[in-house]
This record gives sequence, C-alpha cells and structure tokens, in this order.
Amino acid sequence: MKILVTGGAGFIGSAVAQRLHDDGHSVVVIDNFNEYYDVKLKRARVEYFLKDIEVIEGDITDMTFLKTLFDTHIFDSVCHLAAQAGVRYSVEHGEACVQSNVLGTQLLLETMRLHGVRQMVFASTSSVYGTSSVAPFRETESANKPVSVYGATKKAGELLAYTYADMYKMDITCLRFFTVYGPWSRPDMAMLKFAELMSNGQAIDVYNNGELRRDFTYIDDIVDGFVKAVEKPQGYEIINLGNGNPTTLMEYITFLEKELGVTSLKNFVPMQEGDVYETYADITKARELLGYEPRMSLEEGVKNFAAWYREFYRK
Repeated sequence: MKILVTGGAGFIGSAVAQRLHDDGHSVVVIDNFNEYYDVKLKRARVEYFLKDIEVIEGDITDMTFLKTLFDTHIFDSVCHLAAQAGVRYSVEHGEACVQSNVLGTQLLLETMRLHGVRQMVFASTSSVYGTSSVAPFRETESANKPVSVYGATKKAGELLAYTYADMYKMDITCLRFFTVYGPWSRPDMAMLKFAELMSNGQAIDVYNNGELRRDFTYIDDIVDGFVKAVEKPQGYEIINLGNGNPTTLMEYITFLEKELGVTSLKNFVPMQEGDVYETYADITKARELLGYEPRMSLEEGVKNFAAWYREFYRK
C-alpha cells in the first residue's frame, strides 16, 4: 500500500513510518516541524528512522497544502498522528490544540473524501476518558467528560471520524494510546523530563504526592498495534492500545533511578490541573480484533530508554 503518515517526525509517528516502510509499504511522511519542543530532536528522528522515506514539511491545517499533496500522491491509507500534544500544555494553549487536533483532522478527512481515500488509522488518547470513567477503561464508556482541552479535542476528532466513516463509507480505526514511553520520546514527557533533571542533580516534581497510577505502554507495542490496525480495517472502531497493567508512579521512578544510577531529589506536589489519578486500559477488544499483545515489561522498557538517553543526550 501507499501510506501517508502525518506527524511522521514525532515520537510515535516516526516509529510507525519506519515499521510500515520495513514491512514493504510505500510511505510518505508529513510534519510541520513546529517548535513545541526542540526541532533538533525531530530532525534527528528523521535521520534515524526515515532515511529512505519521503519527508515533506507542511501543516494539516493548510487545505492548499493538503490538496497539492493528495493531487501529487495516490494514497491507499492515512496514518493520522499529527497533533498538538500535551495535556498540561493545553491548559494554557487550548487554541493551538483546537486548531491542529480538530480543524486539522477535519481538513484531512475532507481531503481524503475528495480524493477517494477510504482508510484512516487515527491516533487518539486515553485522556478522553477523563475522571468519570471506571477502571479498567473500556471503549464502551461514554468518555464525554474529559478534564483537559487536549482530551476534548481528541474526542472531537473521534466524533469527526465517525461522521465521515458513516456518511462516506470510510474505514476509520481510532486508537486510544495509554502513556506511551521509550527511546526517542518527547522532552515534555515525564520519562525524559525526569531523566534530565535526575542526571543534572535537580529535583523532580512528583504530582499528587506520588499517588498516581499509569498504564505505561512501550513504543514498540504501540507501533505493533498501530500497524495491525492498518492491516485490518474494521469499518469504524475505537480501540484501546495500552499495557493493561498499571504501575505506580513511584515504582516507575525507582526503575529510572536504578538505570541512571542516581537517587532523585523529589518535590511532592498536588495533582496538576487537567491530570487524572489513574490510566488503565482494558485491551480485550485490541486482542480480539487486532491480535494485539503487549510484550515489554516496564523494567525492561525503562532500561531500553535509559540506554538511548545516555547515548543521545548525555554523550
């Protein structure tokens, strides 16, 4: 297949694009290379993951760019990972999330419709569940009370996807990611942020006094589930991709300390606005529909992250 990967210089997007290429697909990547975090990291991912893949700089909120792209390339499928990320960032910058995650998704869907492209796999998030859902989170939850603008925009993207799938007979699978981590992650994600502070002898902020649980999911497991969704169109579906085994924040910090050989200074602080106490994926549906099975333990995954961190950042 010929596949478009949006947000392909990002943490997950670059890994998905490489895997699809390695599996024999023809892949085109687009990314706007915005300055939400260090662009050098995005360029380094391009150099590492996308050497043999066409990479085009452009923005999904630019309809002229999208039309030219789809006029030039005939795509069979779209892997839509472009987004303004960041639960905490969205507290102060909600308009950026709405622009990219809602308008950008609608323009992309409309361009697909106009060019006869009928398949999309859409990167959503566990943040849509908010605080009203009961763990473990199941796709049958209404998920209509997200507690961050970021979560609300991703829920809006799922609803837009449903409308286009229903009206125009598209196959669209929305994948709700749960706390993705691993090598090449973003600097605003806890693991890389903590690693930098720990290595520099600075204190880390431990929210809710450490009383948090996260369903940490290793990048390779997420990529495997994503590619399976590309290979197995479902009509319209929402599917959790997580580890299905939440871990306490303090245990995760302990693993990271061990791998970096440090004991971290800790600021115990209250829960941050827009955050949730627990994420916990019920992955029954992913197993049944996609044959998805996460394999990486948190301890081993943190070890892999630390090895990359020492090589890329500390070297």
